[in-house]
Amino acid sequence: MRLYLKLAIRNLFRNKRRTFIAGSAIGIGLAALIFTDALIIGMEVNMVASATESYLGEGQIHHQDFRSSYAVEGTINNLPEVIERLEKEEIVDKFTQRTMTFAMITSPANLSAVSMVGINPATERDLSQIDEAIISGNYFEGNNPRDIIIGSKLAEILEVDLGARVVMTVAQANTGDLSQEMFRISGIYHFNIKEMDRAMAFVRLPKAQEMLGIGNEVHEIVLKFSDGSHGRDRSLPFWEEYSNDGNEAVSWTVILPELDAAFEMSQFATYIVGLILFGVVALGIINTLFMSLHERMFEFGVLRAVGTRPFTMARLILFEAGALAALSIIIGAVIGFIVTYLMTQIGIDYTGIEFSGVTYRELLYPVMTVRQYIEFPIVVFLFTLLIGLYPALYAARLSPAKAMRRSF
Repeated sequence: MRLYLKLAIRNLFRNKRRTFIAGSAIGIGLAALIFTDALIIGMEVNMVASATESYLGEGQIHHQDFRSSYAVEGTINNLPEVIERLEKEEIVDKFTQRTMTFAMITSPANLSAVSMVGINPATERDLSQIDEAIISGNYFEGNNPRDIIIGSKLAEILEVDLGARVVMTVAQANTGDLSQEMFRISGIYHFNIKEMDRAMAFVRLPKAQEMLGIGNEVHEIVLKFSDGSHGRDRSLPFWEEYSNDGNEAVSWTVILPELDAAFEMSQFATYIVGLILFGVVALGIINTLFMSLHERMFEFGVLRAVGTRPFTMARLILFEAGALAALSIIIGAVIGFIVTYLMTQIGIDYTGIEFSGVTYRELLYPVMTVRQYIEFPIVVFLFTLLIGLYPALYAARLSPAKAMRRSF
């Protein structure tokens, strides 16, 4: 075994330039796979954070018909009992309550249809980034029940600024009677998400409940788990436990199914990229091994003439393929680590770009994992050996006379 390995390394470096070019080509393919996988993981982390941390949360509880009807009457059943259970849940880190309804907001200059969201400012801080997105004014400072926070795009449409007064009109529960209240704009936020910046207005929860005539009821409980992976686990018993009494508990993957599907497609895209790269690399491997083989055709003829078995000839070529793979893995791992590490420090600016219903709000940073430097190199090594079977079988089938005749 050691003899074959020494011969393989010696033969491989007979032509150092060719070996380095072939190894670099395979290594760049490996580096591209490592970077692509790190980029996709980073994309998932970024998009999940943008979707769940900005406003959506990792899970939500509603009345079972609320998501489809958005009816004012669709408040959560047995709310005190649900709250009491959530406070004792070990996997639930924090939660907040909201009311949500369609509304019409009017200024002296214009009007617009919006979603009026009633929030508890203290608990909302832990579940959303509304307070961090404020670009003008403040986040519900003081106790004025008529404070309202609107998006930057909505402020442009209404042609209003801080301190301006607007009128909010909503339909009350059960009766459908219109309820109007005047609010003062105390803050303007900018999420860089079109739908939020132009079509959402936030008021204090008690005032929203009063306008809607729903007492102390709410439409939505937004959840944050102690472990972020719970939000993506649809099989978690939590969802079934809280989907009773006419309520439903759902993860963000149910609320944004297109995002979860996009992640699955991204993983599939990694395999496609790998297939294309290795298809190109395969040609380089075959070319390198065959050129090396033809340069030593006379030597192979002599070896066959003195009684060397075909299997031994094939094994020598496979050892050369393995040595080439090892060299390529070293080159690829180094290139992949350097490029990926640099991008984890610099980041990629996709802010403002929307994908699968989610808008990137922060720089995209690739995520390096140990798996990338174990799984992909093993795949490269096995793939190189597989491709090396063709020149190995070719060498095994050489007849001594033909091999020596071709060498002249």
